[in-house]
Amino acid sequence: MLGADLLVQMLINYGVEVVFGVPGDTSVPYYEALQRRAGEIRHVLARDERSAGSMADAYARLGDKPGVFDCPSGAGALYSLPPLAEANGSAVPVILLTLDLPLKSEGRGALTELETARLFEPVTKMSVQVKAAHKLPETLRRAFRTACAGRPGAVHLQIPKDVLTAEVDPAAVSLHAEPECRTFPAYRAGAAPGAVRDWYRLLAASRQPLIVAGGGVNRSRAGAALEALATRLNVPVVCTLTGQGALPGNHPLAMGVIGDNGYHPHANRALEEADLVLFVGSRIGSVVTVDWTFPGNSLHRRAAQIDIDPGHLGNAFENRLAIAGDARTVLEQMLEGVPADLGPARHRGWVRHLEDDRARFWDQAGRVMALDGEPLRPERVIGEFNRSLQRCGRAVHLLVDPGTPTPYLSRFLRLGDVPAGFVITRAFGALGVALPAAVGAWQADPRRRPVAMFGDGSFNMAVGELETLVRLEVPALLMLFNNACFGWIKGLHRLRGHDACFGVDFLPPRGQAIAEAFGLKAWTARTPAQLAAALDEAFDTPGPCLLDIHVESMGDRLPPVFSWLRKAGEDPLALDLRDARYPRGRPAGA
Repeated sequence: MLGADLLVQMLINYGVEVVFGVPGDTSVPYYEALQRRAGEIRHVLARDERSAGSMADAYARLGDKPGVFDCPSGAGALYSLPPLAEANGSAVPVILLTLDLPLKSEGRGALTELETARLFEPVTKMSVQVKAAHKLPETLRRAFRTACAGRPGAVHLQIPKDVLTAEVDPAAVSLHAEPECRTFPAYRAGAAPGAVRDWYRLLAASRQPLIVAGGGVNRSRAGAALEALATRLNVPVVCTLTGQGALPGNHPLAMGVIGDNGYHPHANRALEEADLVLFVGSRIGSVVTVDWTFPGNSLHRRAAQIDIDPGHLGNAFENRLAIAGDARTVLEQMLEGVPADLGPARHRGWVRHLEDDRARFWDQAGRVMALDGEPLRPERVIGEFNRSLQRCGRAVHLLVDPGTPTPYLSRFLRLGDVPAGFVITRAFGALGVALPAAVGAWQADPRRRPVAMFGDGSFNMAVGELETLVRLEVPALLMLFNNACFGWIKGLHRLRGHDACFGVDFLPPRGQAIAEAFGLKAWTARTPAQLAAALDEAFDTPGPCLLDIHVESMGDRLPPVFSWLRKAGEDPLALDLRDARYPRGRPAGA
């Protein structure tokens, strides 16, 4: 067998159904091998290596298999670095195959020569060069094991062209795959002896306990176990940005999003007031704690933590209890060990107090989401989206870029009983992710419609993937928040008191015309009536479509970001919502 055929055979043996990528000079033997097995493994052609990586990332986040993408040598590898770093930072199992220059050309000044194994070392769990074709099977086994076991993460394999074209006797190597590493998390670890007992000892002394669901709950597919445990104990649950969807949106114990960006004030109040907080699958990082300044009632000796990575335990605060283990496994152990005397009645007063705060917030939010205005208020956009989503009732995957959509979606989204998965990239905050991620989401689960929300800054970075959506007939609903600027950065300028902001404004894209040129159905919405009509049509459109929604900039009015509101002198925990304005401006450069 050729090395390229060994590589493809190992991918098939590991249950890989789809590979995302962009071809190049050095990857021709690999692509020929993929073509020979076209009935067993699909290849999705992206228009940019960054997009291919974002597709693989979304595929892994929304399924239970690692995402795989490929790139050629040189610039292809350089473009692949950002999405691989994001996957690794977000504990998402993604494997990158760099099909590289032949070994014989090393060190001789060949075009596109680059030490890619060293390049990717800082942003992966494993980055190695395969130096012989007979080493491919064992290296692939190590790659899947590393990506899927422990804290999931990214792996990079540099595979030279002459390794792909070398011949190997298949009888001389083992092509077996480890079944445990075809999906993730592999080799789930449970709590140490006595840890569950210690948790219930703490809970028995608590009167106002709270559970925080982080992104690790979604990675571990621990939502069902979390819901069962919270319901059994009657303990309220809040979530981080990446933990959204861990509990159904209409669950009576789901209290909302905590932290800085798009938080719910009643959820942050719950974190402030709780006397015992169990963090599950959360690093307790800067967004959750508003740069470690919140809650004001310090989490020192109030927090317990479950995390698959022991290095994250107690890294931010002094924990009352630290449990190293897989989120689902530990929660299931807790569910099995519930003491008979810890019934739901213990926390009814606490839950009722939070329910009152939540109801008060949503009453105010309903008023805010109904406000008119041109350009459209982002709150109104999410309100109309809620209405159309409920009318449609179809399960969705929500793919959201940083910037304008994130704080408003996180704060005002109301799913009801509509199932939804979330992809919000938070490790490095890259723009241009949501549009290509819709392709990966569709490959992961075609039963759910991808809905991608992004600003015009993101749109301009990934517009070429509109062709991919049309070519693959991905029925994505794309929502372009068009405000002719990098709104988040403009808002930061305004927060510093500058009315004239530098280097953030650009011409608004003609989103509808661009989308139609690629063959998508598209609309432009400037008024609430146009938005409502366009959303209803879009949800009824079977193919890919785009809404060009002209919205107010974050630079015009303060968004729901805790640290910004606090800096502007507002009360971030106020349940009565009102428009907050930036500080009085001063001349640019002052």
